[in-house]
Formats: sequence, structure tokens, C-alpha cells
Amino acid sequence: MKIKYGMSIFCLLMVVLSVQAVELDTKNRDPKYVENIISRSQKIIDKLKLRDTVVSRNVLNIVANKYFALNDIYTKRDSDVAKIKRSELAVEAKNVALSAAQNEKDAALYRSHFAFPAELSLYLNELQIESVKDGITFGVVKVTYDATLEMIPTLKKGEKKQILAWLKEAREFAIDAENSNKKHEAFGKYKGRINNYLSKRGYDLVKEREAWYARIKARDAEKKK
Repeated sequence: MKIKYGMSIFCLLMVVLSVQAVELDTKNRDPKYVENIISRSQKIIDKLKLRDTVVSRNVLNIVANKYFALNDIYTKRDSDVAKIKRSELAVEAKNVALSAAQNEKDAALYRSHFAFPAELSLYLNELQIESVKDGITFGVVKVTYDATLEMIPTLKKGEKKQILAWLKEAREFAIDAENSNKKHEAFGKYKGRINNYLSKRGYDLVKEREAWYARIKARDAEKKK
């Protein structure tokens, strides 16, 4: 009985592993575009230093498929909007249709957004998933957080926590943005929120920034000696 039970568990595990194999969604896509996305995704995956080649391939395909999905969502939105604008609908009807196209895009992004980390979690731990998210968003969270702490070394623990929380929230929006400019715009909105927050907390950002630049200048001068 124990042997049969063990074999059953083994077979079940093999089925689960086979089901989890991730296929690259390349159907009807320009080969050069696919090559570009794979290259971009590979750079993100390389930072994880995954030893299991099967896991590495599956994670690569998940990340690449995320890019493909975003492209599909925005391409459809643009196509729908173009058709509506060319149509002979009355102004009010056009506005309703345009709003519906945007809502459809938002709904698709919502589904894609939560599916992405869920798929990654089959192969990666939380820290590794964070690394993937940072890779997709150009590492802006760490760069901005570190710069803010360096600019204002007197920040309190609670303030640091709030700043990091907002930057990570911005990253969630940036992940789904349609291009690099839009990704940076997502962070820009939250950087403004952070600046307002710090100003209300009594920090003079102009003076803090000037003092920071002075420290950087002095440090660079010291290195040249």
C-alpha cells in the first residue's frame, strides 16, 4: 500500500509539473519583436541567477508573455479608439464608445496585473518577484528611495516606510504602463505626493537638496585628491 501511495504522489507531482510548463505566446507576432522582448526579459531573469534551467525558461516565458499581453491590450485599445473616431456616430455616442473602450482596456489590465505575480509565484519567492518587478520598471523604486534617504538623512523610520510604500505602489501602476515614458509618469505622480508629504512634515526640500548637492560635490572633490 505504501509503495502504491508513493507512486501515486509521484505521478501527481509529475502531472502538476507538466501542467506548469509555460509556453511562449509568439503566435502571429513579428519575429523581430519577439526577439527583442525575449532579450529584454532575459536581462531581467539573469539577475535572479536561477540554477534550474526549466524554472528559468518558464519564468522567462512568463515575463515575455506579460510584455506581449500589454502590447495586445494597448493595441486593441488604440484600434478600437481609431475606429470609433472614424465612425459616423454622434458626438455623445462617440464619447460613450470611447469611454467603453478605455474601460475594456482597464479591465484587461486588471486581469493581467494580478495574474502576473500569481504565475511567477509558482517558481519564484517574494524577493525574486520583487526583483522581476524592479527589472520591468527600470529599478526606479530603489534609485528614488536611496536618493531620498541620502538627500534627507534625518528621515524618521515611519517616514522612510511611507516613502517606500508609495514607491512600490507606483511600481504596480508602472508595470502596466504602455511604454517607458508612461512608466516614469506613474512614478512622477508619486514623487510629487512624496514631496508634498515631506513638506507637510516640515522638511525644506530646497535646502535639503542644496545641502545634498554640496555633500556630493565635496565627496567627489575628496576622491580626486
